[in-house]
Amino acid sequence: MSAEDLERYETEIELALYKEYRDVLPMFAYVVETERRFYLANTVRMEVRTQGGQVYLELELQDAWVWDMYRPARFVTNVRVVTFKDVNIEELATKEL
Repeated sequence: MSAEDLERYETEIELALYKEYRDVLPMFAYVVETERRFYLANTVRMEVRTQGGQVYLELELQDAWVWDMYRPARFVTNVRVVTFKDVNIEELATKEL
């Protein structure tokens, strides 16, 4: 496989992933961004923890979708993330009926 073929393949996968993201976005209440991954989730719990003088964040997500083009199954029931870096959690706007 040439470098051009690989680049074309990755571009196609990323476009498909973006289309999937756009389709599933209305199903979720939160957008969560960590240094390693991007998630959509319906339940987000974050705890600030301290151990040995180090402060870290522990996130628990339920009913989530993971932005990862190399992952065969992006829908997950439970996700646990432990990080020393910044986390961004945004609540998505809901449509009023």
